[in-house]
Amino acid sequence: MVDRLKDAAEHLEAPICPSCHVEMKWFRSELVRDEPEARIAHLFVCSNCQRAERTETKFNPVRVPPDKLSAPRCTAEAA
Repeated sequence: MVDRLKDAAEHLEAPICPSCHVEMKWFRSELVRDEPEARIAHLFVCSNCQRAERTETKFNPVRVPPDKLSAPRCTAEAA
C-alpha cells in the first residue's frame, strides 16, 4: 500500500496557494476510502502562509484472492 501512495503522490500537480500565489508543498497522503471506489487524499501546505489544501485521487486497488496470500511455510520435524 505504501508504494501505491508514493506513486499517487509522484503524479500530482501541486496546487497554487490562493493567498500567496506560490506552489504549495506536499505534506502527506492517506487512504481515505477503499470501497466502493478507492480514494487517496493528498494534503499540501503553503510554505509562506501555512495554508493547507486537500486534493483526492481515485485509483484501482490491487485485489489479491485469499488463496494467493502469502503464508508461513510449515516445516515438518522428525520426532
